[in-house]
Parts: sequence; C-alpha cells; structure tokens
Amino acid sequence: MSRITSLAFALPLAFAATTAVADTSKGPVPTLPKAGDPLGLTGAAEWPKLQWMYDAPSASDAAGKVIVHWFCSVKAKPCADDLARIITLRDAGKIYIVAYIDGSQRDAKKLDPIRESEGIGRGTVAFGAGVTKLMKQLGVGPGPSSIVVDVDGKVALVSPNAASEQLDARDAKANALAGAIKDFTTSQDGPKTVKIGDKFQLTFKVQLSPWLSYSKGAPMQFDWSAPKDIKCDSMSLKGDQLKIDDHTLTATTSCSAPKGIYEARGQIRFSYSIPGSQNMGTGEDGATWKFEVK
Repeated sequence: MSRITSLAFALPLAFAATTAVADTSKGPVPTLPKAGDPLGLTGAAEWPKLQWMYDAPSASDAAGKVIVHWFCSVKAKPCADDLARIITLRDAGKIYIVAYIDGSQRDAKKLDPIRESEGIGRGTVAFGAGVTKLMKQLGVGPGPSSIVVDVDGKVALVSPNAASEQLDARDAKANALAGAIKDFTTSQDGPKTVKIGDKFQLTFKVQLSPWLSYSKGAPMQFDWSAPKDIKCDSMSLKGDQLKIDDHTLTATTSCSAPKGIYEARGQIRFSYSIPGSQNMGTGEDGATWKFEVK
C-alpha cells in the first residue's frame, strides 16, 4: 500500500517572484511559494498574524491530510462560483481546507467553506486586515487562488488565478494526493533456499504512517499457517510478543524443516490511534513465503 506526487504551472508576472524580499525595517516579506517548497499548516513564518473565524488550523485535525490554502475576496464572483468546488474537496476526505477571505467576518461568512458544525475538523477560515495584507504581499487576489500542500509538508501545486483549467488541475491534484494517502504499508522477509538442518526466520513488518500511533489497548495478533513438517518457535504472536519500534511493528518466528518445497502464510491484525478522533483505525494484511529446503 503506497503513494504518489507533483505538478507545477508557469505563473503570470504577478506571481513570478518567489524569493523572500528583505525589508530592513520590517524583516522578510511573504512571497508566493512554488512547487517543492516547504509550507506549514499556518503558512510561512513571515506571514502576518491572522484572525480566525473558528480555531486556528489544527495540527491534529490536519494530520495525514492534503492541505488546500484557498485565497478569495468577497468582491470576486469567481470565488462564489468556486466555493462549491472547495466544499466538495472538503467533503472528499483526507483534505483539510484553510480559507483566507479578504473581508470582514460578516463578509467572510458568505464564502465560508467550513460552515460551522458542518465542516468542523475539516478546516478553518481566516479573515480581516491580516488576510488583506497577506494576499497583497503574495500577489494573489481577488481569487480564487490556491496552494496545495502534500502530507510531506511540501507544496505540490500553486493555482494562482480563476482560470477553469487551473481550478480543474487543483482539484485533480488534491484528489490524487488524497487518494494516494495510506495509513500503513507492509513488507516481508525470508529465505528463498535453506540448507537442511538450518534454522531460518520468517519476518513480517508493518510501517505505520508518521501521523498515527499503534494502539496497545486493542487486540494485536500475527498468525502463521504452514505444512506440519515446518517446525517454528511460534505460530502465533500477540500483544507484547510483537515488537514495536516507533512506527514499525515486526513479527518474527524461527523455523526449520526437512528437505522439500514449502509455502507458509501469515496474517496480521492490529489497531492504531487517529489524531483528533476517539475512534481507532484497524489494519489487516497478510503475506506468503515460498522457499526450498535442500
């Protein structure tokens, strides 16, 4: 179970400057990032302080999600038209929206993609003078303008204006990145050939995504099945018998067998905690080992 990435656009002149501009009296001025640049959940360090209609962007709610930073002015009709598309992204799952609305709080409610309890946990909204200043500094507006950030914290796409092809590309990129997010991946290891009389190991690993953690409070078990001629130290590992090192879970057993060609199977079941949720995720996967003893 694995992942994917990136795409960039030639930007118009207003968006071409991406190197931070030094201002000796006020410090660095924000500039529009480009594909491949790191960008935090709350933007770059030089972004101005912002007012939030709800809470500030939540690291736990956004963990393991694609972030779409969406910039719009209440005076721009294309923003009203794009609102439905942003809400669709919000509801797609694995996408977190941070909206920046150039206007008062009352004005911002007209372009609010979170819509109170309907979207709580799926994003938040900034408004007011800080947004007006930020959009001017970045050279975006009146919008819609977007920055798509992958789960690795790097910009995957910048969509600087309301051209329909850019909005289509933004939505396609965000959905593709979200669709590629995996909570865990698995791998296996074992010999292809073994000498008669030698012991050998069969190993299975689960690599949990960094925003998740294993839950030891729920059943966790790995079971092997193999022909009766194969003798192993254990055919079932439970709880603390499974080694957990940070985000890696490892199940290993040592075996021996007489001369022959064999096939063994294994199946893992485990649980993990999800940031910002009281619910637990469950994982299940398996593997097959084929080897010859000679």
